[in-house]
Amino acid sequence: MEEAQEKLASLMKNAQNKKINLKTIKSFKKFEKHFKLNFKWKFLIVTAVLAMIHAKFGHLLNSKNCSIAIPKDFDKIFREPDDCSFCRGIRAGKRVANIDPDEFEKLYAYNGNVMIVTDATKNWTALDVFDFWYLKEVYEKYDPKRKTLDCQFFRYKTNFTSLFEALNMDKDRADYKPGTEPWYFGWSNCNEDIATILRQHYSRPYFLPKTSELNAVDWIFMGGRGYGAHMHLDNVRLPSWQAQLKGTKEWLIAPTPECIFECHFFSVIVNPGDVIVLDTNKWYHKTNVLSEEISIVIGAEYD
Repeated sequence: MEEAQEKLASLMKNAQNKKINLKTIKSFKKFEKHFKLNFKWKFLIVTAVLAMIHAKFGHLLNSKNCSIAIPKDFDKIFREPDDCSFCRGIRAGKRVANIDPDEFEKLYAYNGNVMIVTDATKNWTALDVFDFWYLKEVYEKYDPKRKTLDCQFFRYKTNFTSLFEALNMDKDRADYKPGTEPWYFGWSNCNEDIATILRQHYSRPYFLPKTSELNAVDWIFMGGRGYGAHMHLDNVRLPSWQAQLKGTKEWLIAPTPECIFECHFFSVIVNPGDVIVLDTNKWYHKTNVLSEEISIVIGAEYD
């Protein structure tokens, strides 16, 4: 946070030297007023202001005569701005049940709504079968050549370098015994053989549009209390669904920086059996496991 503030101060000083009047950015005064919000949102707000400055004056700040060099990966923050109509007016996640696929497609599937469908896993055996030890057994038994190493792996705050290393942690740590190191990680299941086995215990959510096909790659996220994914924006092709099989998880959801003065920050709680649906390409999101029970989530994109 301090680094972001220093970067902002440097950019402001440089803009002043360039005789750039920051007051021409209408949202700048709003930033000054809202900067006293809770600490967890400050970084996102600073990022938004930097985005405004970069969008309006970036060609000057990156000129040869500029004394400030933008870090190599800094421009990744400045994606194509979103049309804030996708999030305008949305203040909370909407809990629904027994929703018709046509209704879902027409009203919710491809806009900014955040949905929690509460009855989509009724006939899934995954809620009873899936746990750390079941997944460990499946991967070790049906992937002896470790083809899954070619799949994407998210270690988050752990030191694991691969899924198999994570699944090989000792029993006490896997069971989240007191005094052991906490963990949370995720991976894409790009192994077709294992996908066939796992899908015996869950199916395509009933509410998805009738023309939507089951994605070839599923995602699995697993971990314990107090851990989860950092605040981020995904870079995937389509909206997605995530089914909470075990444990309880909180989602902190935020608009993109250019929309923070038009849209709302909010959180939703996802309980076992719930399926959350949102476009993670448009909503910033952070997750946090709330339950003592290990959280296990499976999900995929839908078209």
